[in-house]
Amino acid sequence: NFLKSHGRDNARFIRKQGLDRLFLECDTHMWRLGDRKIPEGITLDGGSDWFLLNRKFVEYVIFSSDDLVTKMKRFYSYTLLPAESFFHTVLENSPHCDSMVDNNLRITNWNRKLGCKCQYKHIVDWCGCSPNDFKPADFHRFQQTARPTFFARKFEAVVNQEIIGQLDYYLYGNYPSGTPGLRSYWENIYDEPDGIHSLSDVILTMYHSFSRLGLRRAETSLHTDGDNSCRYYPMGHPVSVQLYFLADRFQGFLIKHHATNLAVSKLETLETWVMPKKMFKIASPPSDFGRLQFSEIGTDWDAKERIFRNFGGLIGPMDEPVGMQKWGKGPNVTVTVIWVDPINVIAATYDILIESSAEFTHYKPPLNLPLRPGVWTIKILHHWVPVAETKFLVTPLTFSNRQPIKQEESMKLHSGPPKNAYMEQSFQGLNPVLNIPIKAAQVDQAKKNAALIGTKLENWVDTLVSSIWSAVDVCSTGPSSCPVMQACSQTAWSSLSPDPKSELGPIKPDGRLR
Repeated sequence: NFLKSHGRDNARFIRKQGLDRLFLECDTHMWRLGDRKIPEGITLDGGSDWFLLNRKFVEYVIFSSDDLVTKMKRFYSYTLLPAESFFHTVLENSPHCDSMVDNNLRITNWNRKLGCKCQYKHIVDWCGCSPNDFKPADFHRFQQTARPTFFARKFEAVVNQEIIGQLDYYLYGNYPSGTPGLRSYWENIYDEPDGIHSLSDVILTMYHSFSRLGLRRAETSLHTDGDNSCRYYPMGHPVSVQLYFLADRFQGFLIKHHATNLAVSKLETLETWVMPKKMFKIASPPSDFGRLQFSEIGTDWDAKERIFRNFGGLIGPMDEPVGMQKWGKGPNVTVTVIWVDPINVIAATYDILIESSAEFTHYKPPLNLPLRPGVWTIKILHHWVPVAETKFLVTPLTFSNRQPIKQEESMKLHSGPPKNAYMEQSFQGLNPVLNIPIKAAQVDQAKKNAALIGTKLENWVDTLVSSIWSAVDVCSTGPSSCPVMQACSQTAWSSLSPDPKSELGPIKPDGRLR
């Protein structure tokens, strides 16, 4: 039985794991109820919850009714992380203790500076740590391991695929020259069998808009006058959606969708590639402040991997966006961040102290909802001199509860916060200082837009989406009546293009994959 023990002071391990506390899971939250005593007369141990157990011991744990197993099952029923200690403790105190090997045959990428951020406080009354994803700088750890190792974690291609390629080449050798797709990565995030109930109204709105942008792209780039063979009408909900990465950079979404070809009235299935435009801009003329490298707005910030898990930043009126900044090394400084809504209402302003060693900062201003739909601007200033700005889209919704939105709901969600106040404090006095005028025409147009439904609402959404996203290309998954439409399997970007590195064949006689 291969298990890794913590190898530290046992009293400290018990404290850090919360084994001396009583926990109960209820309503998808792990509640800490109070203190408890550790059972007497046993050796308590624990460590990694990744292990390999033989059948004999597993059957003992499942079927035995002896005192040890019965009491340990009861004790660990009210434990925060039972898998990190239960099997170690039962094994070491049972007749099977001689079968324990203090090695779980794996490498785990611990970086406690990043991994211990108390990032799960919303679901558990405790602060724990989580390992990081491997990246190319960690490759030496695979080459230098001194003990037998068969497994490693964590790998995550949306964070870094290069390290997976490095390890693949290290184990199996290089692929033949010219092998396609080696630097590409596709990850499916929606498929028709999932059902549209699995999508939020924000995401469904955006996916539909992306599909329409693809059809417009086909019409403008492939269509010739007097010929309808490359003109389409959208049909139904998206079929599937993939995240697309190239050389570890997010390239956008691939939306597979049905459309009727207007020349022959036949249904075709197309795939559209939409890519986010670059929204971050350094001030012109540039200031003498050089520490800011990048800024982005999104939701679902992962402080451990330092990325937004909401790839592409799909944000709606009821979301709570986070502002992130990436910094270079330099002296301690204070910068001012200003959030400006689509009609130039200053929604928030705050200062951030950037310490000399800071690499990332992030902050979620407590804005009153709903956010006004449209393109928002984030300005970053140093001593009130512009350093940079970035923009992000709060999309209006064409769906409410996965049904076409009705006017009453549209007015409620698309009119901005009550009394135009995103916070109790008003920042109206800053508008003239920052030369951000509020124009009556913009305010009137925003009121009209808030009442839109149906096709007019879709047109407004598409105008906004196309200011932040571009439809790069479109292809057909099968036969097409558009003579110049490329086949998806012949492109380098489509989810249907060749990807030999991801194909698993039969295991070879020597036990290897290739």
